[in-house]
Amino acid sequence: MPRRTADRLTALVRAQAERGVLGVYEVERRIPEIRERVGRFIGASGAEIAFLRNTGDGANVIARGLDWEPGDEIVLNDNEFGSNAMPWIALREYGVVLRFVDTPHRRMTPDVLRGMMSPRTRLVAVSWVSFSDGYRHDLPALAEVAHAGGALFCVDAMQALGAFPLDVKSAKIDALYAGGAKWLLAVPGVSLLYVDSALNDRLAVRWRGWKDVADIWDFLDYDQPFAAGAARFEGGTQNFLGMAALETSMDVLDEAGVERISVHVIALTDRLVEGLQRLGAEIDSERGPGISSGIVTFRIPGGDPLELGRALSRANVVTTYRKNGIRVSPHGHNSAEDIDNLLSHLN
Repeated sequence: MPRRTADRLTALVRAQAERGVLGVYEVERRIPEIRERVGRFIGASGAEIAFLRNTGDGANVIARGLDWEPGDEIVLNDNEFGSNAMPWIALREYGVVLRFVDTPHRRMTPDVLRGMMSPRTRLVAVSWVSFSDGYRHDLPALAEVAHAGGALFCVDAMQALGAFPLDVKSAKIDALYAGGAKWLLAVPGVSLLYVDSALNDRLAVRWRGWKDVADIWDFLDYDQPFAAGAARFEGGTQNFLGMAALETSMDVLDEAGVERISVHVIALTDRLVEGLQRLGAEIDSERGPGISSGIVTFRIPGGDPLELGRALSRANVVTTYRKNGIRVSPHGHNSAEDIDNLLSHLN
C-alpha cells in the first residue's frame, strides 16, 4: 500500500475514533467526486461506477440482474478464479448452460471464442489476466467477437487493473469488476463495478438497501424510483475507508503512470523468466507480446512448491505458493534487484 494511502486511512480511523460518523463524513459527502475519479481511471463516467465489497459481488450484480431463460448460454474459461465462475455457475438453476474453454489445450482467443459461441450465447465472461498463470487476454478483440454474436462482454480485472492501463469504452466492455486489494494497492473489502450506461437499466436490482433509491433521505417512500446509474447496485452504506483507499491509491498510480508501470512490470517478469530458464525451471506462464502479464508461475523439477514457498517466505521473499507451483507477481514498486534476490534463493 502506498504510504499516502496508509496515512489517509490512519487519519480517517483516528477521526472516526474521535468524532464518530462525522470523522468519515468528508468521504461520504464526496462520493460523487470519488465515483468520477474511479471512473476516469478506466475511461468511464462516475454514473457508471458502483462500490461493492469484492470482485464476486460485481459478477453477481450482472448474473442476477439479467432476465435468463432456459437454454441461454455463457462462455468462460475453465480456469477462472471462483469470483468469476461461481456467480455464473449458480445460474444453472435457471437452466443456463455454461460452455467452458478447455484452457489446458487452448486459450480464449477471438477465433476460439467465435467457435464456442452459438445463437443462444448471451454472455462472455473472462478474466483480463488469469490468476493461475498470468495469461493476458485481448479484451477489445474478444469484445468484438462477443458483440458480433449478440452477447454481453464482462471482465474480471482483479489481476491486471493497476498494473496495465485500460479504457473500458475503447475496449467495448459492458461490465467490469475488480477488488481493490491487489494491483490497485487499496484494501480488502472494497471493489469497483463498472456497468456501461446502455446496460444499466436492463439489470434488475436483486439486493435492496436504503441507498439504492433516488432520494435516500426520504426514508419512508418505499416506492420511489431507483438511484440513477450504477449507484443503485450498492444497496446500503458503502465502505468509506475502502473508497478512500481506492481514490488515494489511484492518484498514486496515475501520477506514476500506469503505462510506465506496465512496461516496468513486463520487464521484471521477463527478467524472472530468463533467470528461471537458466535454472531449468518449468514455467507454466505463456509469454509473448500482448499476453505477458505481471504473473509468472513456475516449478523447480523435483522440488516441492509448498516447501520452496515457505523457504522463500522465511527469506522475506513473498510469493504465492500452492501445490501446482510458485506464483510471482511484481508490481511497479519492485525492482530488478528483487527479482535477482528471488532467483538467488532458487540456486
